Amino acid sequence: MSQGVHEAPRTQNGLLQQPHHTPAAPDSGRTPFDLFARKMAAHNLPRQLVALFGSYYDEIVRNHTGLMPEGDIAPIVPGDLPTIDSLAGYAAHGKRMIPHAVVIKLNGGLGTSMGMTYAKSLIPVRDGLTFLDIIVRQTASLKATYGADVPLALMNSFSTEHDTEEALTAMQAEHVLPYCFMQHKFPKVDRSTLLPAEYPENPKLEWNPPGHGDIYSALTFCGLLDKLLQEGHRYAFISNSDNLGATLNPAILGYIAREKIPFLIEAAPRTVSDRKGGHLARTHDGGLVLRELAQCPLDELDKFQDVDRYGLFNTNNIWIDLKALKAHIRKHGLLKLPMILNPKTVNPRDHHSARVFQVESAMGAAISCFPGAKAIVTSRERFMPVKTCSDLLAVMSDCYVMDAHATLMPNPARLLPPVVIDLDKAHYGTIDRLEQHFPHGAPSLAACSSLTVQGDVVFGKSIIIRGTVTIKNLSALPVTLPSGMQIDHDIIIE
Repeated sequence: MSQGVHEAPRTQNGLLQQPHHTPAAPDSGRTPFDLFARKMAAHNLPRQLVALFGSYYDEIVRNHTGLMPEGDIAPIVPGDLPTIDSLAGYAAHGKRMIPHAVVIKLNGGLGTSMGMTYAKSLIPVRDGLTFLDIIVRQTASLKATYGADVPLALMNSFSTEHDTEEALTAMQAEHVLPYCFMQHKFPKVDRSTLLPAEYPENPKLEWNPPGHGDIYSALTFCGLLDKLLQEGHRYAFISNSDNLGATLNPAILGYIAREKIPFLIEAAPRTVSDRKGGHLARTHDGGLVLRELAQCPLDELDKFQDVDRYGLFNTNNIWIDLKALKAHIRKHGLLKLPMILNPKTVNPRDHHSARVFQVESAMGAAISCFPGAKAIVTSRERFMPVKTCSDLLAVMSDCYVMDAHATLMPNPARLLPPVVIDLDKAHYGTIDRLEQHFPHGAPSLAACSSLTVQGDVVFGKSIIIRGTVTIKNLSALPVTLPSGMQIDHDIIIE
């Protein structure tokens, strides 16, 4: 089994101040928040976390939306941030610091947008290996490369914990298994009453993961933060489990260690396909801030999505000095990150169910909490997330290669920009449908710049696609493309 960690002893040191909530009716003697507090306590959530949720609840009651309007920020000037290539001189120091590093992966996602009901990291990606298989191999290879044992930790959610533990059990004979710790959960807030949402048909749906910003609280309360520091692991590299390009980079590690940087974000140049992702900006005092789409006022979406105005997006590759995190919590309490208020329905699959707010926060927003925090412009190769089946097909294909250290990288034989894939969601939008239509895996896309597929098309074995290709089946019957076919032109079937 994975190395479990348990909640650390709780103390009075560094707690949030108890929030001031809207008073209840005079005869009740209670506040509306008491219902949330009792519900969270019944689920054994730490009282400091209850207080943190209470501070967010105060914002909701006071009609603070968590929005970050244009007037509060300014674009980053091009060339204002260092690039990853400019950090090459720190690589030697970074290699010496590798024994003091830890890799943490966010593993709380189910991939519901891809029709999944299990942990997204368990999707087979290449040669039968899942994201999780590859991540474990990537971390294990650090010992062969640098002679250092770098621990791996996974932050699971209550939705992914069981699936992940089962998968890790199956690989325990071959690998040193990661630490696993749990993301917390927040109660959903009924939008009409501002009371705890109720859903007796499935009480689990009364809760939501509080976003990956919870990682700092989760690390603290499970005891892993103290354990890692005691073992000499000071520098954490955190990234999403679906981003196989995010590996431990000695140059960045050396940079934060040598320059005593408490927190760093890897940002990448924004393209049109990234326009909905969170972008970096400056505060009026010159600091850095992260703004997510959900924090943008509706009437300012055009400016948010203007990739020339806001040219850098957050890859969610985060580096943090755990010693600085510990000192911050000791002095100020839990990190109070900007609130993201997501309007949803209590049952996300039933749009007629009660309307709720989900209180969330973003991990990268901590950049505004640490004086001296930095951002760098990273390479696109360190950002290859899988959010859709189109993304998955690209990663499965020969547009990428995997080396002996399980590092996934662009195919050096490919002389084109990243492939653009647009699969018809009706036929390819879920994992099972993708597998049905590509039963032999991805076609060769090494020489393909763009692939669009519409309609019911089944791909045979060893198909090669070159250039810009659109394949449309406009008929009511499925069509199978024969094995060995080479396609360099559009195909329309009526």
